[in-house]
Amino acid sequence: MSRRGRADAGTAAAKHADAGTTAAKRAGAGANSGQASRRHRARKRAAASAQLPKGDRFGVRDLLGEAVRGLAGRPGRLALTALAVVLGIGSLVATVGFAQTGARQLEAVFNAVDAVHGVVRPAEDQHGGAGESSARAVLPWDGDVTATRLNGVEAAGLVSEIELQNAVIAAAPVYDPMAPPVRVPDVYAATPGVLEAVSGVLSQGVWLTGFHEQGALPVAVLGRDAAALLGVTRVDNQPSVFINGRSYTVVGILDRAERAQSLVNAVIVPQSTARAVFGLAAPGELQVLVALGAGPMVGDVIATALSPNNPTGFEVSMPLPPSQVRQQVTADVNSLFVVLGLVALAIGAVTIAVVTSLSVMERRGEIGLRRALGATRLNVATQFVAESAVVGLLGGLTGAAAGVLATVGLAAARQWTPVLDLRLVGAAALVGCAVGVLAGLAPAIRAARLEPATALQEGT
Repeated sequence: MSRRGRADAGTAAAKHADAGTTAAKRAGAGANSGQASRRHRARKRAAASAQLPKGDRFGVRDLLGEAVRGLAGRPGRLALTALAVVLGIGSLVATVGFAQTGARQLEAVFNAVDAVHGVVRPAEDQHGGAGESSARAVLPWDGDVTATRLNGVEAAGLVSEIELQNAVIAAAPVYDPMAPPVRVPDVYAATPGVLEAVSGVLSQGVWLTGFHEQGALPVAVLGRDAAALLGVTRVDNQPSVFINGRSYTVVGILDRAERAQSLVNAVIVPQSTARAVFGLAAPGELQVLVALGAGPMVGDVIATALSPNNPTGFEVSMPLPPSQVRQQVTADVNSLFVVLGLVALAIGAVTIAVVTSLSVMERRGEIGLRRALGATRLNVATQFVAESAVVGLLGGLTGAAAGVLATVGLAAARQWTPVLDLRLVGAAALVGCAVGVLAGLAPAIRAARLEPATALQEGT
């Protein structure tokens, strides 16, 4: 090849290389331009979405509005469905209120009768084959005064039965031997503190006082049954009763005694009078009223206080603190009533679920139309859940109010103190709302799964 030919070939190769480089640059520029274009379109769509008017979004306010309008369109069904929740929540609140009020009353009865009363008696030693016994110690005459000085003792009194052979007790001084025999009331001696110690209540007159005790006066208090037996109905005319011909002015009538029922059928005279007239040798027993929970503490020291040299000579019976048995009874009552309330609440939840399912079947056309207009499955499901929640909330509020009124009404009718935890009342409305949500989940999911075309066909 000549020198000119080789020069022309080199020139052509150089031009071809320049053309390849230019094409590569154009291809790279085109790729960069495509990526930039895609990023631009993405930013444009994001900006358009951000600029969407709030009125075109389905927010919480729209959801609640749709739920309320859906329920308001069927007021009869709303009332009946809410009534089921009202009965459930009302039963739950009322039963818990009844249980708490009843448990409080039960505790008060325990406290009033068993938890504050004690008694001290001389211990006896059995000996001989004929069942004979003898006391190991003797209660002091001022044992009631000694007991009241102890911490935890609120009242104390000595009570003694007076054994009279062939006693004649009547309301008239004349004894008729030809008269038919009648039952004779018992005769007891007591100190002034006995009335409070045995939780006694007078129907008329006064109890034996310190003045009667100090003077060993011939006065008496009649138990209710003894007064009826002797024909004494009033004490304002200063009636008298006669014990073996001796006159005793009646100063009061004992209606009841919670811890010493024998006094209701007895003629009760001052202890000093019994010592002077009937020769009472020693007090029979010491009745003690203690503060709630102080029984064990008083029981540990009262025998020593009465007889420091012979504390084992007494039988001490003092109340225990609130026992596990009483707590178990209260817990059982609460559990029973709570179970009954939960059953009623479950019935209300089933009612909401059934009514919501019927509503879904009846509103298939509406569901299909909303789906065709762009509503999502979530929009449809949340609407039905919101409707159930509103029903549950209304039922919870109304049921809580009804339960409170029922509890207060029962307590007022029985003259009890109503007891109800206010936190339960506040939680009842939330429980009703939660029950509505749970009961509406299954129907809401069923509604959300409906296809628009199928729902429109079945709803027409």
